[in-house]
Amino acid sequence: MDKLKTGRIIKVSGPLVVAENMDEANIYDVCKVGAQGLIGEIIEMRNDRASIQVYEETSGIGPGDPVYTTGEPLSVELAPGLIESMFDGIQRPLDKYMEAANSSFLKKGIEIKALDREKKWDFQPVLKEGDKVSPGTVIGTVQETTVVNHKIMIPYGIEGTVKEIKSGEYTIEETICTVETSNGLKEIIMLQKWPVRKGRPYKTKLTPEEPMVTGQRVIDTFFPVVKGGGAAVPGPFGAGKTVVQHQIAKWGDTEIVVYVGCGERGNEMTDVLNEFPELKDPKTGESLMKRTVLIANTSNMPVAAREASIYTGITIAEYFRDMGYSVAIMADSTSRWAEALREMSGRLEEMPGDEGYPAYLGSRLAEFYERAGKVVCLGEEGREGAVTAIGAVSPPGGDISEPVSQATLRIVKVFWGLDSQLAYKRHFPSINWLNSYSLYLDRIGEWMNKNIASDWTKLQIEAMTLLQEEANLEEIVRLVGIDALSEKDRLKLEVAKSLREDYLQQNAFHDVDTYASLDKQYKMLKLILGFHKEAERALKTGVYLEKILAMEVRDKIARSKYIAESEISRIDEITTELTSEVDTLISEGGVLDA
Repeated sequence: MDKLKTGRIIKVSGPLVVAENMDEANIYDVCKVGAQGLIGEIIEMRNDRASIQVYEETSGIGPGDPVYTTGEPLSVELAPGLIESMFDGIQRPLDKYMEAANSSFLKKGIEIKALDREKKWDFQPVLKEGDKVSPGTVIGTVQETTVVNHKIMIPYGIEGTVKEIKSGEYTIEETICTVETSNGLKEIIMLQKWPVRKGRPYKTKLTPEEPMVTGQRVIDTFFPVVKGGGAAVPGPFGAGKTVVQHQIAKWGDTEIVVYVGCGERGNEMTDVLNEFPELKDPKTGESLMKRTVLIANTSNMPVAAREASIYTGITIAEYFRDMGYSVAIMADSTSRWAEALREMSGRLEEMPGDEGYPAYLGSRLAEFYERAGKVVCLGEEGREGAVTAIGAVSPPGGDISEPVSQATLRIVKVFWGLDSQLAYKRHFPSINWLNSYSLYLDRIGEWMNKNIASDWTKLQIEAMTLLQEEANLEEIVRLVGIDALSEKDRLKLEVAKSLREDYLQQNAFHDVDTYASLDKQYKMLKLILGFHKEAERALKTGVYLEKILAMEVRDKIARSKYIAESEISRIDEITTELTSEVDTLISEGGVLDA
């Protein structure tokens, strides 16, 4: 970067550096700090003094050292080469960084380009000379991985006619197309840069209606999220936030995954890095990494870069959205990001808000989640793309009344509340069905009724009612014992238990149970609720509850979760068997064996 203007450091406070003679600089400009040229970003201006948050370790710099402003905001590089890469919070490729630093830890002052400038990509144009182009128009494609077809688009601000376009192998900085504009000829290369704090433009924002199918029954049935929606996963340590996000990354109905490890432990990101290449993508049979971008800013990395990592991730997600892809961004965890905000705010001596967090915590969280959505992309083709944001929240002690959880819940429409009590009982996913919610339920219910089964919503309401009634009946049982309940209420407890253990509980490490399609979910739910209906029919004719609960078919109902997707017609056979067994019980008169 060009060095435009020199300032002088007058104060260093951890990652915060204050420099004077910065009157020509602007807020959010990137700076090179000290003789080593540490990367920083201006976050506050007072007269000619700039407060700079430095994204590297600041030991060794002090008052009097120079500061160079670049005149450019913090930006990410967007081009082929993003997929399968692992970056830090400000998009430095960690594998190249390790080679340059000759160390497993970050070293100061090492400058590396985010994307490979030497690798050649096979560019295939989809336009010809004389075609009109505008921002967002797809001019050609590059097969980036076996799964992702990377679409090369006209950058924002360029409009005109294609003068020349050629196929062949090019680096991301070589000219692939020339466009004649009203201001003369513009050369188009594959590489684009975009400031991370500014949302990428689109034509119109749509109302999302299609669910993002995750294959996790508790989510898809009771607390679904739409493609282009936002969801929060708050939960205490050990409740399974990371596994929930891994499951959604693996099985979610999206084409690109951006996984941001923000302030998490190093071993968690190591697990992601080791697991994702080995995980087989169920849709393509290829490695999951073939459609994944990883951003790792672990807890021992410079704290200021945590703040940037979330914006880096959402900007990359928006770039793939603009190609017409459905993208999921996992932020794990926004609590660590908020802690970085709190630390920088404290060093700026700003007035603290609730629990020391800055007063602008809520608006910053909203800025992130509002960049999710389903849109009509720029360009003549009318492509539709979506970004779904799923943020983990790690409240201290699992107390969701703390500021980060509360600010998140005011913004997102889906809340998957993880429960430590369920986790201790080995019930996973440990999403508590009594305090979680989804405000997309009505909209998605209509979609499900139309596309899966006309009685989906009816079954879903019936199942949730049973689970809520179970919680009320358990209060009575604790007070006066189960014998005080009628047989009808005891049956409700048994059906609710079946819903909990056979439907909601799901084994992420079981080859079959790890994923359930919507068709399988519908058949399983109908089977369990069908047992309730048939059992009530038997009770009315005088059959004893003990006889009903001893039916052999109950074991088959419990094991229906392990029926492979290719054999889900067997669930219909269990339904027929259930009706037959109940008919036999009724014909026998339900007399208990002596």
